[in-house]
Amino acid sequence: MIKHNANNERIKRQYFIFLKEAKRQNDSSVDAVAKAISRFEVYTKYRDFKAFHFQQAVGFKAHLAKQTNQQTGKPLSKATMNSTLGQLKSFFQWLAMQSGYKSRIIYTDTEYFNLSEKEVRIATARRETAVPTMEQITHVIDSMPSNTDIERRNRALIAFTLLTGARDSAIASMKLKHIDIASNCVFQDAREVNTKFSKTFTTFFFPVGDQIQQIVCDWVRYLKEALLWGHDDPLFPKTHVVVGEDRFFKPSGLQNAHWNNASPIRTIFREAFKSAGLPYFNPHSFRKTLVTLGQQLCQTPEEFKSWSQNLGHEDVLTTLYSYGHVQPHRQGEIIQQLKLPRVSTNQNADEIARAVVKAMADQKMRQHGV
Repeated sequence: MIKHNANNERIKRQYFIFLKEAKRQNDSSVDAVAKAISRFEVYTKYRDFKAFHFQQAVGFKAHLAKQTNQQTGKPLSKATMNSTLGQLKSFFQWLAMQSGYKSRIIYTDTEYFNLSEKEVRIATARRETAVPTMEQITHVIDSMPSNTDIERRNRALIAFTLLTGARDSAIASMKLKHIDIASNCVFQDAREVNTKFSKTFTTFFFPVGDQIQQIVCDWVRYLKEALLWGHDDPLFPKTHVVVGEDRFFKPSGLQNAHWNNASPIRTIFREAFKSAGLPYFNPHSFRKTLVTLGQQLCQTPEEFKSWSQNLGHEDVLTTLYSYGHVQPHRQGEIIQQLKLPRVSTNQNADEIARAVVKAMADQKMRQHGV
């Protein structure tokens, strides 16, 4: 049984290079495209791409609608179908412009990869996801033991995620030198930290409670003073695994090395929430918790802009983008000031957004001489 087509493999390799080098897509994005194309090839029994016809696209859509998710056993979601078909459409549109394929593939035939308008609305509809409350996160951290090095690391890891809102991939690659206890901040340097879109920015500790911050500070001091680790050592090291007397693998303290990816971090979160008797919330959900907290605490556009920058966002609220960049020193001052109690005003986030939208509209009118 044929399991590959040599011509297809050659042109796919060119397309993947195009995505990575010209379109600047990361490896995970390219892998997703490769998976979509592979699905299509399996359906066509690895027929040469030069033989593409719109009926193949129509048939593949029907085939995809009958497939199930391998993990849940449920039919593929409309979002998955829309993403897969969109990746295939882009691939064949690119293919239709390549030498040897121009005369074989009709560009408009790629439009048959589209889902119906109704299906696209379902696929792209914004749905509210569960977000942990501050009380739930605090309960999890309070219930975590801290007797061994591994337990201390796990508790500090969850506290650090809340304190900084850092992404799990960034946390897995952070070094001790990236955290500055004295200045209450973390420098997410894209040269060494795996940040989204390779952005470099400074995150000041969010006002989530002195206890949370103390757990993180104690952990950093423990690594430096008790274990005598240096600036280039990992902030959250991987677990050292050995073979026990029973010939089974078992954890044995910490290994002075970074995790290869963020999977162990998500495992720690899953086990911590389960032990606390709560449903699992992944590390990324903490960022949503912090956004909710910011909406409650921030009372001016500048404050919310600082809160947004603290998460590494430029466009969390696009209506606030025109207020410009808040300088790092001012950003740090504002975040620290939010710890102090003050009289609440009636200007909530919605009112701020409306005011900024009006200001943007007025500015646009002035630019056009209206």
